[in-house]
Amino acid sequence: MPPLDALQWAVALLALFLVGFSKTGVSGAGTVAVALFAFVLPTRLSTGVLLPLLLVGDVVAVAVYRRHADWPRLLRLSPWVAAGVVAGALVVGWADDAQMRRLIGGILLAILAVHLWNRRRGPDASLAHHRLIAALAGIFAGFATMTANAAGPIMALYLLAAGLPMLGFLGTSAWFFLTLNAFKVPFSVALGLITPATLAFGALTAPAVLAGAVAGRMIISRIDRKFFEWTTVALTLVAAVRLLV
Repeated sequence: MPPLDALQWAVALLALFLVGFSKTGVSGAGTVAVALFAFVLPTRLSTGVLLPLLLVGDVVAVAVYRRHADWPRLLRLSPWVAAGVVAGALVVGWADDAQMRRLIGGILLAILAVHLWNRRRGPDASLAHHRLIAALAGIFAGFATMTANAAGPIMALYLLAAGLPMLGFLGTSAWFFLTLNAFKVPFSVALGLITPATLAFGALTAPAVLAGAVAGRMIISRIDRKFFEWTTVALTLVAAVRLLV
């Protein structure tokens, strides 16, 4: 772990607050957290630092929204996500930070463009109902989360396209990311991304994630669905551009 100055610590804690906030509130805030972490730590290192902290937020989200998951959809995604994680682990072994960031940024922009086009088709004709789209969403999400902890915007756009109600969106996301991030742990340990130093950092900063999760839970009941959707889209665009620049 490289040493951090006061400004870097402030940015890191804000990013972790947004991680918790995205788990129980506006999911798009997680994309901003990824972008902020890029100011503090290299992309490759940040995946190992963030993973245990993401799991903290996932456990809180599941405890709050566990009854609202769309389990048939989760089960359809599972094998494709696993394949994406394996592919991402292979890429992490040889790609440098700049290559990984550009790749994830390009994937996010492509998926965002498809989402906006798909939105014009209407809920009945949504591409999210096709098995091929579910497979691609699962593969891209698994790949993006393994390489840059950036699966959040991919799954957010997929679940929005599927037309899930807000609580269904949050419950499905909560279970999805808890199982996904737990599945990633052995790969991250084998790749040297999770170390005693990253775990110590996680133990020190976990309260910021918990504070964000509490804030998200308090505000979600006051958020309009359209605002929720467009905020998620806007924050995805910000994260994609930040990764590409």
